[in-house]
Amino acid sequence: MDLDGIAIFVKVIQTGSFSRAATLLGMPNSTVSAKVSALEKRLGVTLLQRTTRKLRATQAGEAYFRRSVRALEELQAAENELETGHAEPKGLLRLTAPVEVGHSLLPDLVHAFLRKHPRMEVELIVTSRVLDLVVDGIDLAIRAGPLSDSSLIARRFDLGDFGLWASPDYLATHTAPRHPKGLTEHNCLRFSRFKNEGFRLTNGRENLNVSVSGTSIADDFETLRSLAILGDGIAFLPSFLCSEDTKQDKLIRVLPQWRGDNVSLSLVYPAQRFVPTKVRAFIAVAEELWKKQIS
Repeated sequence: MDLDGIAIFVKVIQTGSFSRAATLLGMPNSTVSAKVSALEKRLGVTLLQRTTRKLRATQAGEAYFRRSVRALEELQAAENELETGHAEPKGLLRLTAPVEVGHSLLPDLVHAFLRKHPRMEVELIVTSRVLDLVVDGIDLAIRAGPLSDSSLIARRFDLGDFGLWASPDYLATHTAPRHPKGLTEHNCLRFSRFKNEGFRLTNGRENLNVSVSGTSIADDFETLRSLAILGDGIAFLPSFLCSEDTKQDKLIRVLPQWRGDNVSLSLVYPAQRFVPTKVRAFIAVAEELWKKQIS
């Protein structure tokens, strides 16, 4: 029995293509195709129907896929169970994160993880797209906001709040507002998903939703942060994104007694019987580091 061939067949079904499976497995397309063909020859059945446009499993292929997935999961669980006895994780961790996290929190986190676990390697996929962890072969993802996939296991972290930020140059030429209602007189840099909602703010006693306007709207917090640093206006941003800029006097918090919603990030991974050592180790480092940063 060629377990490699079975694992390759499963990855082809999960990704929906030979080329995508080959990319994730780090092997040529020809090898993937040959392995599946050899598996079909050994079993004496056609598992996949191939056309120039489509790839789909036959009825026999679907049944074999379901059983193969369960068998491979059992083997992976056995290996993960054995790994728990090892003190030091090793190997490759594939990690994905949104752009704003990739530009702010992620470098320090990966640096701390690799210093603590030098036998590890980390591959980063920084993208605004929400990747399928199973299909794309991802070990761990950092995600913001509520999670829509109930099949994932999540470890949630609270990382401060939203705040109002502007550059010293902007505030030198525009009088800082003394109350949130004064934001209506300023050029406000808005996140596209919030553009029709205004800025929701609270000081612990009073809750306000201030309608604002401005010259720039973006679907990326990192872009709004850069525009704020350049002096284009007041931005409503996660505080963790601006911590270093505050230390370097690039940004100043406006109306610091007023804050927006809390910011939370989740480290998520596919549900499995035994969580790999490398995943548990990364989450432990994140917990230690992020608690220090927000304390």
